[in-house]
Parts: sequence; C-alpha cells; structure tokens
Amino acid sequence: MVLAARQAAIAALAGDAGAGPWRALRGLLRRIADIERISARIALASARPRDLASLRDSLAALPEIAAAARPADAERVAALRAALETPGDALDLLRAALADEPAANVRDGGVIRDGHSAELDELRALRGNAGAFLLELEARERGRTGIPNLKVEYNRVHGFYIEVTNAHAAKVPDDYRRRQTLKNAERYITPELKSYEDKALSAQERALSLEKTLYEALLAALAERVARLQELGRALAEIDVLASAAGTAVERGWCRPEFADEALIEIEGGRHPVVEAEVDEFIPNDARLGPTRRMLLVTGPNMGGKSTYMRQIALIALLAGTGLFAPARRVRIGPIDQIFTRIGAADDLAGGRSTFMVEMTESATILNNATDASLVLMDEVGRGTSTFDGLALAWAIARHLVERNRSFTLFATHYFELTRLALEYREVANVHVSAVEHRDTIVFLHAVEEGPASQSYGLQVAALAGVPGGVIRAARRRLQALEQQSLARDGQPDLFAAAAPAPEPARHPALDALDAVNPDELAPREALELLYRLKKL
Repeated sequence: MVLAARQAAIAALAGDAGAGPWRALRGLLRRIADIERISARIALASARPRDLASLRDSLAALPEIAAAARPADAERVAALRAALETPGDALDLLRAALADEPAANVRDGGVIRDGHSAELDELRALRGNAGAFLLELEARERGRTGIPNLKVEYNRVHGFYIEVTNAHAAKVPDDYRRRQTLKNAERYITPELKSYEDKALSAQERALSLEKTLYEALLAALAERVARLQELGRALAEIDVLASAAGTAVERGWCRPEFADEALIEIEGGRHPVVEAEVDEFIPNDARLGPTRRMLLVTGPNMGGKSTYMRQIALIALLAGTGLFAPARRVRIGPIDQIFTRIGAADDLAGGRSTFMVEMTESATILNNATDASLVLMDEVGRGTSTFDGLALAWAIARHLVERNRSFTLFATHYFELTRLALEYREVANVHVSAVEHRDTIVFLHAVEEGPASQSYGLQVAALAGVPGGVIRAARRRLQALEQQSLARDGQPDLFAAAAPAPEPARHPALDALDAVNPDELAPREALELLYRLKKL
C-alpha cells in the first residue's frame, strides 16, 4: 500500500525519539536546486549558465544525500537512495565545460571553462595578453634593427604600429610598410603585426561567438540526458517531502495515523496544524464518526472555535489520506474518497452571483456529489436569506445528507431547532463548543463537548468586537422581550413567533430625583448630600 510505505519512510527518517536522519537531510537539501525545472529549460534550450552551475553543484551533492539517508531502513527510502545515483556523464560534462562561476548570460562571456577549447583559449589570450605581446615584439625588433628607441604601440584610430624617429630612418628594414607620417617620426606595420592586429581586434567578438556555439553544444548534450535528470528531480522532491514531514512530526508532536477497512473517523487530541503554530496554547479536541454516528451538529458561540474544530478534522483526514503524519494524539481513519466544504461567505458579483447564491451553489454541488465515503463540512448554511427560509433550507440539507448521501458530516449552525434532528436520527449527534459567561463578558474554553449549546452568546461577542454599549443594551432588552413572549416546548426561545413591542422598562427613582434638581443652584455640601441619596437609591 502506497500510504503505508510513505508512513514507514517518514517514521524511519524521524527515527527513535526524533534522532533520525531527517535533520541532516533537510540541511543538505537546502543546497539542491530545482532539477525538474532546470531539466525543462534544458529541453527547451533556454537554460541559463547559472542554471547549469546549480545543476552541476546539485549533482555533486547527491552522494552525500544518499549517505545521509542510509540509516533509514524503510523500503521506500532504499528505493529513493537507488534513484539518487549520480549521472556521472552529465556531471563530468558540466565540470569540463562550465566555468566555476559563470556569468548570468552567455552574451557576457566567461561561461566556458578555460582549457575546454583550444581555439577559445587562444582568442582569450589574444584579447587579454596584447600588452605582453607588444612588449615582446618591441624588444625583438629593437634587437633585429638596432634602433634603440623603436616603439610598438596601439591606438584606436590607426591600430597597431611600429614607430621609428627620423634619425634612425636609414635602419628601417625592407619588410616595414609605412602606415603614418609624423613630424619627427614614421609609423610602420609589418606582416606579423598586421596578422596579430587582425586576430586581436576581432578576438572579443569571435570569442563570444565561439562561447555561444560551445554553450549550445553543451545544452544539446545535456538534452539527451533530460529523462534521467527528471527522474532524479522527482526522487529528490520525494526525499524532500518525506524529510520535511518527518521533521514536522518530530518538532510538533504529530502521530502516525492508523488505517481501517470500515468507514470511520476517530481522532483523539486533534489540533489545527496552522492555528496551533500561531497561538501560545491550543486546546486539542476529539472527534468520533462512524456507521452509527455520521453527522455532528456543532453549536456554540461565535468565536468559540466551531470552524477551527471542523477544519482541523478535515485537515487531519487530508494529511492521513496522503500518507503523512497528523496533528493529534491518535488517529484512526477509514476510506475517504472526497472532502467537500461549504465554509465562509463570499460573492461572485462579476459572475452575477450573490453571497447566498454562491452558498446555495456550493451546497448543491455537495448534495449532488457526496457519497457515503465522503467528508462534508457545512458551516452556517442558510444565513443569507430570511430566518424562516434559512432554517428550512438548513434543516432540509442536513436531513438529505443523513438520509441520501450518508456522508460523514460536520454541520455547524446557530439554528438551535436543528439540534432536534438528533432525536429523529440515530446517526446524528450534538456537540458544542463550550464557553463561560461572567457578568457581561464571555470566556471561550474552545473545548468540544457532547450535547447542544444552550445559547450563542451573540451579544457578548458583539460587545467584544466594540459595538457601542447602547446598542448592546437595546439588543438585550429586545432579546428578553422575545424570550418572554414565546418559549418552545423544550424551553428554548422560538425565534419565529411574531414579536410584540417590548414593554417600557420601569422608571428608576434616581431619575425622578435627578429631574427635581437644578445643578446650578446646588451648594457643594448639597451636591454631596444628593450624591449620597442617589447612591442609596
């Protein structure tokens, strides 16, 4: 089984007590370039010199990576080590042809290594050793002609020349050809100097052209080895994934999931892999789904952690389904074919879809495609329309998922009426995210417990968000009036009963006392006495 083999490889790389080779491998792999990307560029003849330099250095590091992975005795790791065999012909070719630190572009020169091409070395010598040649020629011509002040020089206008003063004009050899006459001297050119001039002046251009030709030949030779390089890149990528997964499992305390043949999801101490890395202390939670417990109705306060709980279950299932370790104390999971989510609020105005239309489109996709082996996350379905419509839709969607799709479902809602589904279907269970109310504030415990929530704490969350106190007090009075008007049979408020106008609250005696006082007429002592009376009231 592929997933079991991957798990075994991760466990072997992690080692006992986290002392496996994963740490050494991660350090070595940081030096490896993206060989698959470079191979594609080679196939397209668009690889740059520094791409090839990175490829050369990566190939040279393969024996060290294979040696670092040797302590891991898993079958998959052994297969990957075999795939990391260095392609010696490609490495030798790169070492022989490419400079140690090539230029960024071929047109800049300095890409091909010295000694790789005799012709290129000669052109570079002509370009770089002109000064030494002129000095050597000058000494030789002075000795041959006996002219002590003979000079061999160069300027951009006339090129190379031999300059002889008029005092020594009689000693000029026959093979000198006059190039320029000055007031006190003559400038000459010889066949040897002319030949060197032709080579030297064109050496730069010819060297760049030759380097381009040699580089294209190098790319063509490497193109014949692209298939092997791509295979090598895939092996390195898998080693990288396995080593990173092993390191994450060790550093964050992730567990090795267990696979079951029957349909179930059992998670002990599950955590959200992203959220737990961003908070000081993450509260782990359990989850249990099976043939007789297919839907969890998740209730509780806003900001209490419902969405986090649902998403962490989906992420744990996804990680387990890819053969990776998962953030939990223990995970046991059966076959899952797909994960569907209806989470968050977003519109598609350019496509002519409102927020509610997007929500319903996603819900339709789930209802039409989810199977009894799927995991479904439904978060606050029905919020975008009226209360009656929303509740009716949420109830019908939940019922369809239980009766028809029979998927593993996490259904978060603030419609407490839905919690009664647990009385109608044995596959439905209520869980809630706990919170504690203290005076007018709320403390989120983030612990998931069995049973439905008692309330949503919406007013307390609004206060935490900074909604003005007057608005909160008015909302609380309205809520109390609604609760007093009509109670459902189980003691919960009926959100759909017609609301009567809220009664005016009784006037406090302190207000009457204040109305009878003119502050501008009070003496300090009278004001103090008034304050004491108000305090008693």
